[in-house]
Amino acid sequence: MICIRDLRYRSLAIDALSIGAGVTSVIGANGSGKTTLLKLCAGINLPDAGSILIEGGEPRKTEIGWVNEFPDRNFLFDTPTDEIASPLRFQHIASGEISRRIEAIQKQFGLTRLSDRSVRELSGGEKVLVALAAAMITNPVVLILDECDSHLDARSMQDIDRILWQSRIPFILRSTQDMENAAAGNQVVFLENNRVGHYGTPDEVFLQLQETSFYPLSWKCRA
Repeated sequence: MICIRDLRYRSLAIDALSIGAGVTSVIGANGSGKTTLLKLCAGINLPDAGSILIEGGEPRKTEIGWVNEFPDRNFLFDTPTDEIASPLRFQHIASGEISRRIEAIQKQFGLTRLSDRSVRELSGGEKVLVALAAAMITNPVVLILDECDSHLDARSMQDIDRILWQSRIPFILRSTQDMENAAAGNQVVFLENNRVGHYGTPDEVFLQLQETSFYPLSWKCRA
């Protein structure tokens, strides 16, 4: 469980929120606090007050993978192989184990044929796959995706969804503006004005949103 209590960070305020295992979609208008919440859950930022505990531990003491909207802006290395290997090398994992894990994850993600190309030459979907592989190669407890689907075509999104649902990562948090993607998760957090407006299953949250006057017409659930 991810337990948030009396959280305060700048304008974000969450009194109590418990996020269960599975895929959690974080939705809301631009400026509603989505990225801020995800950065706090990742330990990138620290709360001004209150706490976030992941299975009883602090985010910075938890293995967390992160993929942002423009992952190529954060690439440190020129080839997909080196980029994917970098988290393991920073942890001083033995070279034989690194090679074994890279081979396995490149095969799983369909990246073997791209291993020696420059990451700058990859398509948007391929760049996200490389960033996702780098985020997942350490077997994180939490995987956080900050609107990385914003610039992907349907095929790329299907590939990523397949990988996410086949993974054994306990907690996956992803912010998105695509309500079909949001509805496919196990639970949804709806943020409004840096507060939690609704939390529950996709059916519960979208039903509540449909009953409010501020419900965006473009956010209609597939159901």
